[in-house]
Formats: sequence, C-alpha cells, structure tokens
Amino acid sequence: MEWRCYLAMLVALVLPRPSRCQVVQWDISKRVVHRSLHARADNTFEEIITNEKGQGGYFATVTVGSPGQDLVMQLDTASSDAWVPYSGASICESGTNGCSMGTFDPHSSDTFKEVARDKFEISYVDSSYSNGDYFADRFEIGGAVVQNLTMGLGMKTNIPYGLVGVGYTVNEASLSTMGCEYPNLPVAMQHEGLINSIAYSLWLNDLDANTGNILFGGVDTAKYIGPLTKIDVIPDDDSENYTHFSVSLTSLEATSPSGTDVLTSPDGPLNVVLDAGTTLSYLPHDMASKVWEEVGAEYQGAFGMAVLPCSHDAHPGYFSFGFAGSQGPRINVTMDELVVDLTNGEPPTFASGPYEGELVCEFGIQNYSTGPYILGDTFLRSAYVVYDLENNEIAIAATDFNSTDTKIVPFRSKGAPIPSATAAGEHIESAMPPLPTTSTLIAAEGFQDGDGLDDGAMTLRKFTLTGIVTVAISVMLLST
Repeated sequence: MEWRCYLAMLVALVLPRPSRCQVVQWDISKRVVHRSLHARADNTFEEIITNEKGQGGYFATVTVGSPGQDLVMQLDTASSDAWVPYSGASICESGTNGCSMGTFDPHSSDTFKEVARDKFEISYVDSSYSNGDYFADRFEIGGAVVQNLTMGLGMKTNIPYGLVGVGYTVNEASLSTMGCEYPNLPVAMQHEGLINSIAYSLWLNDLDANTGNILFGGVDTAKYIGPLTKIDVIPDDDSENYTHFSVSLTSLEATSPSGTDVLTSPDGPLNVVLDAGTTLSYLPHDMASKVWEEVGAEYQGAFGMAVLPCSHDAHPGYFSFGFAGSQGPRINVTMDELVVDLTNGEPPTFASGPYEGELVCEFGIQNYSTGPYILGDTFLRSAYVVYDLENNEIAIAATDFNSTDTKIVPFRSKGAPIPSATAAGEHIESAMPPLPTTSTLIAAEGFQDGDGLDDGAMTLRKFTLTGIVTVAISVMLLST
C-alpha cells in the first residue's frame, strides 16, 4: 500500500514550470457541439461545455491519452477525482446507448501508466459509484494540457459517463483506499504553470442559455453585477480540514408583489454546500415546506419530489439567499430559474384539482432530512461564484445573465487574494432571523397570482396526476 501511494504522488506531481498562461476557460452550451479549440487573448483557452438537462448537470469534452480519446465528462465541484469509464465496462457494452458520451481504452494510449490497481473506489449520495484502477495519462482541457494527470478508470460503474471532480484533494477517493492524496486537476494545472493559483470561477448563466463557462485561475468581471463579496469556507466539524465548499446561509426571504416573508430554520445559521454537480437545491424540511407553500408546489410521491405547474415559471417573485450575515452577499433567484422540466419529452399533466390540465414541472428547491444541505444548479445559475482553494474562500456576486462581454483578471500568484473581491463587512450572526409568527405567508398570493386559492387562503390542495413518465435525473454528487 505504501509504495502505491508514493507512486500515485510521483506520477501525478510535476515540477513547476514557467507560467505559460494565467487562466484556462471552459465554455458552457445547451447542446453537444464539436470541439473548437483556439487560443484566446492573454494566453487563455476556450472549451465547449454542454448543459445536459436530461442527464442533469454540466458537461465538457476533454481528451485523454495519446493519441487523444474524446470524452464528455460532468463537472463536479463537490468531488475531487477525475475518472473515465473503461471501454470494456459492462454498462458501456449494454443497452442501446451504452456510454454514449465516450469511454477510455488504456490499450490504445501510448502514454498510459498504471498507478494503483483496484484502488479507485468512489460512491455518491445518489447510490451511484465507480470502481477500478488509478492511472496517469495526458489530459487536455480547453486547449491546455496536463501531461500526467492521475485519474480513475471506472471498470465497474453504474454511471455511463465520466466526471471531472475539482474539489479539495482531501476529499479524494484515494484517501480511503491508499491513505494519501495526489494532485487532482486544479492542483496539477497550477503545478504545470497553466494557472497561478488553485482557484476557479463558475458562471452557469440562465436555465435556457446557450453559453456559460468555468474559468480556472481567474475572475471574469464582466460576468456579474454589483460587488463580488468573499466569505469564508466553513471547515469540517470545527476543525481545520476543508472537504466541501460549505458556506453559511444566514437568511432566506421570499418577495412577491403581495409582500415579503422571512423563511428560516431553527437550526440556523445553515451550512450549505455550493455544488455544481447537483441539479436541484436541497434545504431542511421546515424551510423547504415554507418555500413550497409560497409558490404553490406540493410533494408528490409519484415523482419523489415537490412539483408545480410549468406555467409558474412566469409568475412574479423571487427568493433572496443571504450569506455570512447582513453585510454578506445576497443572491436573488427568480421563478424562471426554479421551475424545471421533468422529462426530455412531453411532460405529464395534472388530472384534477386546482391545476387540472396544466403541465407538471419539478420545483428547483427540494427537502432533505439531514445535512449536508446543498445549493445546486437551480441556485448557482443566478450567482457568479469564485472557488478559492488556496485561501479557503468563496466569492459571490449576482450573475449577469447572457453577458457577451469578457474582462478576465487572473490571480496574480499562488495564494493571492481573489481579484476584484471585497470581504463581507461583518462576522456571521450567531443565529438566523426568527421564524414567522403567523402561519399566513403574505408573499404567497403574489407568487401564485391567485392560482388554486380560495379567497386568499394559503393552504395547498391535494391534486392527482395522470400519465406515466420518466423523471429527469437530479443527481447529488457529494462523494462519500
């Protein structure tokens, strides 16, 4: 075991080189498109990424091995290993689609190096998993090349595509199997001199947008509105270990034309993980129930989630998420970002009740019985987020939807402050605001525009559904 750990570190770690560029950028697109690599100004690079609503999540085309094999892999900020499905994995050889986003054949790469056999084991909270070997090979992303990136080879997996985990190295699967860490993608990029500091910025853009990006090593000041405010990442269990990008949610308010309500939890302030690998957002049941009541959503066992009419995406109102106290960043999320299609095809309809005949959509905020609680893509699309793994900080600003401008500012050096960001003005309050003293939520009528209500009553009615559907996967990818 010991020599395998050493080898994993040795193969993946390369000596620092003179900086050739300062940032590396992936672009996001709604549709899978052919790769289009070209150098950008200031020695940066672009790569197309797709918003795969059916799969759930954001995907990029990368190249692995020599000669290069193209794979479409999911971006995940909550895990830390990059892994690819083995071309001979049973899931890739079965069914009509198999691993349609690509596989990796180690026998076809001249630069493949086995690192540790049978030592790659990762699982996620949605019961998906991937097991196999660790290996090192050439990895190309956005036109930038890491020559010997340590990755997992998914030989036994129930996931038909690979993942690019860009979280803390302490969360790597190798710790449980080999007792050691290795330089994952963000760290390896910094070691190669591709970026100056281990940090990246995320701009998912809106739900229906064609473009967006993740930018390694810098901040694009043209992609957000207002101040970019930095707050601390919360370590695990009051220790100095950082596993996930957990921050303090200190307030949640609902605002519509009929008023504003404070929605909170007796467990506040609430630690939430900012996770681009999870399509929806998950809050404690008491908070989620208040949110559902505001918008007219209801949990339906047939879907295992809260649903509401698809037409509610046009309803007025927004939810304001506040972080790190009253002087911390606040992000408003509107209904058009929270009403998500259930299927890739024709959605079902409500068979009876106040929404009879209307199309059914899933709601972007769901409940979860225990932590970690998650703000996934339904929140992150409304925020521009900088993940600084060197300083254990997060910077947040309101996103500038569909911005066509670019003004990239790189981190000046390893461990340098987040460019253009200012610190929150005060420490986190010891508790969230108190729960509302009345059961009537005054903002609810404005959110629902009167749909399904009797004389202003705010209680939800039960309704039934018709049709059998395949629900879009809403993956939660916090590794265990």
